Amino acid sequence: MTPRLLLATRNPGKVQEYTLLLRHAPFRLTTLDEEGIEVDVRETGHTLHENAQLKAVGYSVDDRFVVVADDSGLEVDALDGEPGLLSARYGGKNTDAERIALLLSRLQGVPWEKRLARFRCVIAIGANSRIVGLCEGECSGIIGLEPRGDKGFGYDPVFYLPEFDKTMAELSAEEKNLVSHRGKASQKALQILERMRQEISR
Repeated sequence: MTPRLLLATRNPGKVQEYTLLLRHAPFRLTTLDEEGIEVDVRETGHTLHENAQLKAVGYSVDDRFVVVADDSGLEVDALDGEPGLLSARYGGKNTDAERIALLLSRLQGVPWEKRLARFRCVIAIGANSRIVGLCEGECSGIIGLEPRGDKGFGYDPVFYLPEFDKTMAELSAEEKNLVSHRGKASQKALQILERMRQEISR
């Protein structure tokens, strides 16, 4: 039986992206909802690394799965790295549109050249209640003056990529996965997963 690779997220945007990014993984991808897993591992860490590892360890207590867990965030230089670890609940806002509106309001009057930002992603791979791999990815850009595009999720509509002259929400899935923080971290994760599969097969 092909071992199962559990995506430890309930974020539908992340599930969609990882399903594509990890489609060549030597494991059968599955999700928390597909497996009927109702327990949520709380993100109580103080860094992206800590949160990703908490989830990878927490869900890999079930030895049926190899677990891929991530934490990611947007860091804006003009806001001293905010929203950072709190990106998904910035200002206590519930929707992507509300969080984007808050971000733009806090950057009002900040000139273009000082709106530098980056997306960061940390992927932790867990098995048998321990961490077997950590992978990082980063993507640099500029926070736009207004949202553009209807693809992606989160802060994608205001994350402008000069090399494309587009926001991340204007890129195709294929373009985004080549340059995104999650795409870069996933490429590293695939190498670890391939080595794990080879060891299992021995």
